[in-house]
This record gives sequence, C-alpha cells and structure tokens, in this order.
Amino acid sequence: MLLGCIGDDFTGSSDLANTLAKGGMATTQYCGVPDEPAGENVEAGVVALKTRSTPAAEAVAQSLAALDWLKAQGCRQFLFKYCSTFDSTPDGNIGPVADALIEALGASQVVVCPAFPATGRTLYQGHLFVGDRLLSESGMEHHPLTPMTDPDIRRWLALQSKNRVGHVGHAHVRAGAEAIRAALASADAMGSKLIVVDAITEADLQAIGNAVADLPLITGGSGIALGLPENFRKAGQIAGRVSGWQGGAGPAAILSGSCSRATRQQVEYHRRDHPSLEVSADALMTGKADVQGTVAWVMERADQMPIVYSSADPETVKAAQEKYGAADLAGRIEEFFARTAPALVEAGIRRLVSAGGETSGAVVGGLGCSALEVGPEIDPGVPMLRVTGSDLVLALKSGNFGSEDFFEKAIHMMAETAT
Repeated sequence: MLLGCIGDDFTGSSDLANTLAKGGMATTQYCGVPDEPAGENVEAGVVALKTRSTPAAEAVAQSLAALDWLKAQGCRQFLFKYCSTFDSTPDGNIGPVADALIEALGASQVVVCPAFPATGRTLYQGHLFVGDRLLSESGMEHHPLTPMTDPDIRRWLALQSKNRVGHVGHAHVRAGAEAIRAALASADAMGSKLIVVDAITEADLQAIGNAVADLPLITGGSGIALGLPENFRKAGQIAGRVSGWQGGAGPAAILSGSCSRATRQQVEYHRRDHPSLEVSADALMTGKADVQGTVAWVMERADQMPIVYSSADPETVKAAQEKYGAADLAGRIEEFFARTAPALVEAGIRRLVSAGGETSGAVVGGLGCSALEVGPEIDPGVPMLRVTGSDLVLALKSGNFGSEDFFEKAIHMMAETAT
C-alpha cells in the first residue's frame, strides 16, 4: 500500500476513495480499522471512521489506531480526510486529530485544504465558500451537530489546534508547484505547522498535489487527493489499472437522515413520484417508529424506489433538539437507521442508498461491513460501492452532495455494469 487515508466519516471516505480510483489507484475503503492485513493489490487504503462528532479524545484514539494499521501496510504518505465544509466545532475534531497525526509522524508543512471545486467548495484568502456564498451563509450555519458560523478556516482551526496556523494565498498557488513549495517552506520557517492553502480550481488542487509529493502528511477534503495519484505514477509505483464493475440487481431502497439543504431538496423531489415514509423526531423518541413496520412498508413498495427519511428543516430540528436533547435525538436517529439497514437487506434489498454522513456511518455499522469495493461515480464525490464478498451495492451520499434527482439516478446506475 502506498497511500494511507483516514476519513472522519463514511460518506467522505467513499468520496475520497472515488477520487483516488478515478486517478488510477487501486483503492479499497475499509469500515473501521481492519483486523487483518490489506490485500496485495491495494495501492490506496481509506480507513473510514465515524469520528466527526465524537468526543475529541475518542476521535484521536481511533485515528491513531488507523494510522498504526496503515503504517504496518507500508504506506509512504498519509492523508487525513474531513468534510469539504470543514464540519467541526471550536473544540474539534479536525484540529486535535491533525495535531495527533503531526506528532506521530513528525510532520511539518501540513496542508489544510477542504476545497472541492466540482461541488462548489472553494477556498480564497483562507475563507471557505459554498458556491457563491461564504460557508457561514450557505446553510451550514444551521447544521444540527457542527454549525459552521465562521468561514475563515485559519481562525476556526486555530481554536481547535495547539499548533500555529499559517496560510498560502492564491497568488502562490496560481504560480504553480514550485511557488507552493516555497510558500509552504516559508510558513514552516515562521513556525506554522498547519498551513491553510487556497484553491479555487481543480488545476490549483493538481498543483498542490504536485507540491506535497514528498510530505508525509496532508489534510483536506477529497479534492486535495486529485494530484496525488500522478505523483505515484511518475515514480512508476502504480499500475493504473481500473477493475471492471458489476452492477446489482434486485429491490432498492433509500434511507435519508441528513438535514442539509441539498438533501432536503432531493427528498422533496423524490417524494413527488415515489413512495415516502417520514420518521419524525416524536415518533423516534416515543417509540412509535417501528423497524419491523418500516421494513414491511418498504418491501411492499420495493419496486418503486421508496424512501424512508428523517430529514427536516432547521426550525423543526431545533425544536426537536430543545425538546429531547440534541445528543439523545441524534443517537436515536442513528440507532434507528443502524437497525433498519440490515433488516432491509435480510428482507431482500440489494441496492441501498444512504444520505448523510452520520446516517451512512450508522448504516454501514449496522450492516457489519468490513470493506467496500469502489465503483463508478454517480455524481461528483459519490461513487457506487459493493460490500466485499456480497451482492449488496451501496451509495453513501454526503448530505450536501448530489443533483436534485440523485436518488432515482443512483438506483438506476447501481444496476448497470461498466464496460
């Protein structure tokens, strides 16, 4: 294994695995820290964790365990993947995990770049934009677990990290890899170990990837990986073979727990022509939401692309959190989806779409998957995935990703075979 990656949630990890596979690296996504060594033909390994919203100490411990396993596989470079909207609180977990990885690897000049232009995430003057809006005006300020109220990534990260935070502006990035390397070295000389690097185009990310070829640790969204496969290709270390993909037949269903603006729009669009079942906070917290009943409802409509959702607008979410407690409510939602997913598979579902990072972590945990094979891309950042050793095909969608018709498109594509 050449490149070892640690993802703080499951949708982001599949997003990263997708980027690396498209770049020509033989990539496997692991569901948690594996107990066994990786296969011989894995060039990039992505260890997907569920650490975005856990206590910081737990996130650090799991990330270091993942690092130890990846080091044992012979990895030559490491990447810490977090969300392209930098989802975190003033206490972490991005800063504490990055600090721990820096210490464990003796790293410096560590790039911080959540930019992903293909999905509208750009970084300019250290400020993160979603489309033409600052992060704090994009809807992310209403996130139920990690409300992003400050678009200045330098300032937000400085609250979380014990290391000094530096910055490489777009003028250096636009000048190319050599200029980026010089700017990173200059920031390092001034005492900055974590260095926020601007990027507004994919060409910028390619240049950054070139500039960090010799650095042990990189952090960012999946976009930061765009230029990494080429470094290994130039060194003659990757074969560049992409395996064929066999789609999945059989019944399909959708589970959505994300409350992001994009997912709410996707849910509303899908509900126009397909059966939908809302699982409300009240139903969950009072025990009225029944897994067996939900599964029976889905299977009666399994040929119609049914969707089960708990997605709600910010006002509804806030009221429910005030009534039941944010942590208790989030835990109950995850528990429901963690129990529902395997029950659906046992009942015959063979194509399963999950929307939302926390939801997808619960779904994968409930299914007990150990590894996922990466297939073709559905929408930017969202690949098809096959549970290794089974006929179950998944799509794990970040809440903010995907076109309005994503759910129907995903289910259709998941039945196709690549040529």
